[in-house]
Amino acid sequence: MLNMNDQETYSWQIDLPGFGEREQAILRNSTALVTRVGGLGGPVAQSLAAAGFGRIILAHKGNLRQDDLNRQILMSRKWIGKSRVDCATSTLNNFNDDIEIVSHNANVNDENIDEIICGANIVFSCAPLFNERFTLNSACISKNIPLVDCSMYSMEGRVIPIIPGKTQCLRCIYPEDPANWKRQFPVMGAVSALVAQVGVIEGIKILTNFMSPSIGNMISIDASEPSIEKIKLADKNINCETCNTLMPS
Repeated sequence: MLNMNDQETYSWQIDLPGFGEREQAILRNSTALVTRVGGLGGPVAQSLAAAGFGRIILAHKGNLRQDDLNRQILMSRKWIGKSRVDCATSTLNNFNDDIEIVSHNANVNDENIDEIICGANIVFSCAPLFNERFTLNSACISKNIPLVDCSMYSMEGRVIPIIPGKTQCLRCIYPEDPANWKRQFPVMGAVSALVAQVGVIEGIKILTNFMSPSIGNMISIDASEPSIEKIKLADKNINCETCNTLMPS
């Protein structure tokens, strides 16, 4: 059950048709992992805090730079040269001090993923590098945790909801590491935020069964048109090593 503070804070959200106190209580009792908290992950984390997730885990290594400020909405100019994840944590605590924020000044890798993902009910992948995305994918498949993979480039973005055992995993879609992918690419902050919001909505749908998530589809966003469309993905790859070796029986 929700307490009186929750009922008041989230009253407009609870008024959504099909979304009530039961669904809000699910969010209150859920933990979301967000990696990283830059142009994509920052808006994701803020919207999760606004939606009332009870616990949010943040993972992002390194200090804030001036060229981060055009898109990383949880950051502040006075934090330049200081920890990005600490700045994000401070911003979220000021925004909603009724939720728990757990922060890791680290990017996920094979050595730390078990610690960082511990307790998560859902994962939002906002990492710019495929090795991090594949690490998250493998961990979610092995631990049976839903994953919302969010990505963008220039004026375009993609959101892929992944349910272990039911949908394609990221390795089914990308069997090989994409060649020539670089960390630095053209970014408009508003496009990152747009992709992030679509990802958050999909995650809330998955956890609460509020409306139907876009299972088995890639949501493609083109802000230059603008257009948002669902693209049906091919069936699970029966030869996918990740699905075949990591999925619990």
